[in-house]
Amino acid sequence: MNILPIHERLAELWTIRIRRQLSGDEHADFEHCLAVNAMHIRQLANLHNLSLAASMVQDVEWQHEICQRLEKLSGQPPGSPQP
Repeated sequence: MNILPIHERLAELWTIRIRRQLSGDEHADFEHCLAVNAMHIRQLANLHNLSLAASMVQDVEWQHEICQRLEKLSGQPPGSPQP
């Protein structure tokens, strides 16, 4: 999994939070990053579960389709334009 800009921003805000309280805008940004991260992880987990189901029923074509979706999603946060 690639490090997404959202993860970089989360790390930055977390580091700032150690030194001082976040401003209102920073706190809103932090909450937004957490929400986007959670959506992204849920999408990845769902695809991994579907991939497992495809392998259990031995549907190779379906599993390849899911793997392609995983590859596209692994570097993109939710809502980003897909190539």
